[in-house]
Parts: sequence; structure tokens; C-alpha cells
Amino acid sequence: MPTSTLRPPNHPGGVEHSSSATREPGRARAPAQPTAPPSTARLAGDGAIVGTLALAGLLAALALLAITTAAGPSSVIPKSGPHFFPGWLAGPLHPIGLHASLAFFEVLVVVICACYLVALRNVSAISSRRLWGAIVLAHLVALLAPPLFSGDVLGYIGFARLHVLHGLSPYAFAGNAAPHDAIFPLIGWKTLTTPYGPLFTLLTDAIVPLGIAGGLWALKSIAALCSLATVLLIWRAAPRLGRSRRAAIAFYGLNPLVIVFAVPGAHNEALIGMLVAAGALCILAGRELRGGASLLAASAVKASAALVLPFALLGAHRRRRAAASMALGLVLAAMIGVLVFGPRVFGIGGAVLTQQGKIAGHSLPSQISQLLGLGRLAAGVRVAFVTLFAAVLATTLWRTWRGARWLDSYAWTTLALLAATAWVLPWYGLWALLPASLSSSRRLRIATVIACLYLVTMQLAIKHPLSAA
Repeated sequence: MPTSTLRPPNHPGGVEHSSSATREPGRARAPAQPTAPPSTARLAGDGAIVGTLALAGLLAALALLAITTAAGPSSVIPKSGPHFFPGWLAGPLHPIGLHASLAFFEVLVVVICACYLVALRNVSAISSRRLWGAIVLAHLVALLAPPLFSGDVLGYIGFARLHVLHGLSPYAFAGNAAPHDAIFPLIGWKTLTTPYGPLFTLLTDAIVPLGIAGGLWALKSIAALCSLATVLLIWRAAPRLGRSRRAAIAFYGLNPLVIVFAVPGAHNEALIGMLVAAGALCILAGRELRGGASLLAASAVKASAALVLPFALLGAHRRRRAAASMALGLVLAAMIGVLVFGPRVFGIGGAVLTQQGKIAGHSLPSQISQLLGLGRLAAGVRVAFVTLFAAVLATTLWRTWRGARWLDSYAWTTLALLAATAWVLPWYGLWALLPASLSSSRRLRIATVIACLYLVTMQLAIKHPLSAA
């Protein structure tokens, strides 16, 4: 008898396990599918549940904030009071009428922040569809809420009405040049000329025919749409930088600075974010002409956005094309500004310096000065912070020239700017939030989250944080 017949049935060489003898010729064995360890699968399932609950909690707290603030006048809604709370300011949620205290508003903001952090911690377990749904719903609720924590949007409308209805350049005249305009009692900066760029001023000019109420909600709609467009651009750009798409859009699109401050307040930081995101995506894709134009357009909305230009220029594959695009955009913006608003448009620099001369009590330099017992802001403390920012700027530009990722360098520099400036507001955090959302640096993202939480905390801790010395 052949020895092969003496092998036990379960032996690897036995007939029962010799599948190669009966396998069809030319058909390869299908590779075994790896299965996740039970502990890993269980953790992923737990993360999905926790992450989903965090999204639900964030949306519920945001909806409560929108509904309760719309119910009646409060200090979080600009210019509202016992004798002034028109329906156009309260918004479409006013009829629901759930009144609450200022302390309740603050608790809701804290809950939103906590849910945001939990969602970020578990974002890898949340499906893309669920995450996108939460981001869109959050922006919709933020749009329907009344303007929160700032009256800047009324200032935007005031400058536009000054130009369109009264024929006065907002770069040469302040709001007090038209004291009989209906917007005058509602604006906060009555003696300052506009610090915004000509592109944004042209945009606000276009909404003047809608009136004050129509202009307010048009600008809120623009902010919401621009913010969602920014999230979409982040979704497209993330793979080019080795960043998880879901983590990137959650980092930006659900951030409290976006959905509690920027979108409800209709701040132009939402527009700047979209233009910078579009420019960054073009630069990364090697389309320097479009990228340079988009980044220059962001600078023509607000001067602070110009900080991105040198980093994008150094990070571009073809620097000459990027430089040419930025130079051409600068010339066109200047020509349009002069033709529409007159030569005083160049006075925007003075308006920006005047604004920076103000002191926000919650800014880091002011806080340090007060902790040291040197008053609201000692000159030496201001100089020290400005020097620190200059050092960071020089270092990050050098590192970018040496090959460091330009978006990371820009983000670190923006964080340094937020720390150094004496006039800082919560929605300014979007400057750093955008590049940090696309960064693979965990340290940078942690630093950005800490900066965002600081801005929110100081907004809540100081009852009148916008008072200036």
C-alpha cells in the first residue's frame, strides 16, 4: 500500500485537504479577508455611538441657543433692548418664544464646545454622511439665529449706506457724517472710517437696495454659504496633504467660532475663509494664477488676510506665476478702489492702525499686563508681544523657504498674531482655524483648539469684552 494512504485524514497532505487537486485550472486562491480584532471593532462601535451623541448634543444646544436668544432682547444681541427688538432683528425663530437668562446662554455655549471636542475625538468612527449632515444643519441653525455677540454686520450696512445713499466714501467719512440715516443709532463705530477692503465694500454696496433688514439677512446668508463652501474646499484639499477628510471638515465646520460667532454674526471672516481655502487648493494643485488671485481677493476683503500671501508665494511650485498673479490682482484692486471710492481708499491703512490702537481687555497682552499689575496694557508689554510676533514671522518664513509646509507655517504665524494683537475678537480665530484644519501636525491642531477655547472663554467671562480704552 502506498505510504500516502497511511496519512491521517487531517494531515495537511491528506486527500481531504488537498484542494489543489480539484481546483479549476488558472483560478487563484482568494486571499483571506483580514478581520478586525473583536476589541478594535467594539471600540469603533463605541466611538460611532459617542461621536453621534456628541453631534446630536451640539445641534441640540445650538438650536436652543438660537431659539432662546430670538425670544427677547439680551446683551448677546447687538442694540436690542426692552424698547427695541424688531422682528427683523430677532429672526424667524422669534415666535417660538423660549425665554432664558444670560447664564443659560453661556452654559449652552460651553455645552457646544464640549460636544465639539468629543466629536473630534471620535470623528474617525463617524460616517461621512452623518458628519456632513451635522455640519449643514449646524450652519442652517446658525443662519436662522439672530446676530449674536457682535453688531459688526450693522456696521457693514452702515458703511455701505453711507456710500450708496449719501454719496460719501466710507474711506473718507465715518458714520457720523450721515446722522439722520436710519442705521446711525445701530452702528457701534460712529467716528471711524471703514477698515475693510474695497472688494468687501463693493459687495455690501450691492445689498443696500434690500434695506437694513434685508441687508442683514442677506449678509448672514452669504456668511453661511461661504462657510459651507469653505468646508467643501477643505474636503477636496485634505487628501493632497495627507489629512483625513472627515477630521478636517469636523475641525473647521463644527468649531464654535464658526457656528456660534462667525455665521450668526455674518462676519466677513467667513468670506475670507472661502477665498483663502480656494487659493490654497489652487496653489497645492499647481494652478498658481488662480490661487494668487483668490488669495489677493481675500486681502481685498480685509487687510489681515494679506498675511497668507508671502507663505503661499514661497510654497508655490512656480513662484513667478504666483507673484505675477498677486501683483496683477493688487493693481486691479487698487484701480477699482480708486475709481469707485476715490484716492482716499488708501486711507484704509490708517483705519486699520486706529482699530489696532484699541485695547480689548480679554486680549492676551492686556491680560498679561493686568496680571503683572501694569494696568490695562503697558507699553513695554505691547512691544514685547509685537517683537515676539516679528520673531515668529521671520522664523516661519525662513522655514517655509527651506521647504516646510507653507500652510503649517502660516497657521503658526497666525496663532502668534492672535496672541500678540491687543485687539482680538473670537471670530478672528478663523484665520488660524482654516490652515490648522488641513495640517497633519497634531501639535498645531492642539494649539489652535486651545486658542479657540481661550477666545470663547474670554468672551463669556468678560460681560462687555468689546469695550475699548
